[in-house]
Amino acid sequence: MSAGAVGAGGTGVRVGRYAVWAALPAELVLVAVGAAGVRMPGAVLVGAQVVVVALLAVEVSVLGRLYAARRRAGTERGEAWRETVSALVPVAVGRLVVNELRTLHSLGLWLLRRRHRIPEGASPVAYTGPQTGTVYVLLFVCAVETAVLALVIPWPPVDAVLLAVDVYGMVLVLAHHAGCVTRPHVVGADGSLRVRYGALFDLRVPASAVASARVEQRFPDGGMMRLGDDGTLDLAVGGRTTVTVELTGPVEFTRPLGKRGTARTLRFHADDPRAVVAALSGKETGPAPGADRSR
Repeated sequence: MSAGAVGAGGTGVRVGRYAVWAALPAELVLVAVGAAGVRMPGAVLVGAQVVVVALLAVEVSVLGRLYAARRRAGTERGEAWRETVSALVPVAVGRLVVNELRTLHSLGLWLLRRRHRIPEGASPVAYTGPQTGTVYVLLFVCAVETAVLALVIPWPPVDAVLLAVDVYGMVLVLAHHAGCVTRPHVVGADGSLRVRYGALFDLRVPASAVASARVEQRFPDGGMMRLGDDGTLDLAVGGRTTVTVELTGPVEFTRPLGKRGTARTLRFHADDPRAVVAALSGKETGPAPGADRSR
């Protein structure tokens, strides 16, 4: 591909991304205003829709040109489409959308009392104990806040928009917890390990990569996920981890927003850490929880 074509392609990608960032918020605003029952002047509504349609037309045009260029280069249809979408949609945005869809799917599994992909003979490992109470308290606070705002705000259109946002926020909170319930850690029958955190994180460790496991309660600094300089990955629930797994070599993982990393030691929470260690090593478990409370 010539330098001019490359430059044109880069310009097209930038224009397409600008259109994506502009069209999505504009369409969301129109939908929210319509859902709230706000009557907009006809000229304003038509003008807003024309702008949105124009932005979508730019996106379609850029998509078409990038896709055609990849097809001319010999890329298969499916791969050409995936490459085109990846070029236009930032990785973080794509991951956010995928994570949200998986989270809502988990809510459906939870309502049906099903769990996500537990192979026959494998042992599911729950890890929601430290956060369950917090989640339900948060839902109660959100419900109270929604009721108070409904009483305080005197403008029905604004109240309707805030109600829709608050209700959807509560659904997401509940769906996130449902994801943690329906997507437990998994210890395979062959000694493999799958470490998860709802729909946000999923790391598979083959049995050959597990060197040792021990019960070890720790309270790492930082948020849910932290990767230390020594390659130790902490995946905390309620601010703590209870199982430490040493690996035979580095294992790659993907963060919730798409950034990749490498871990040599895993620390994660399990409601029954001794059972996890026993399943992974088949030996006596390590010291009782609380033996190491380093922060």
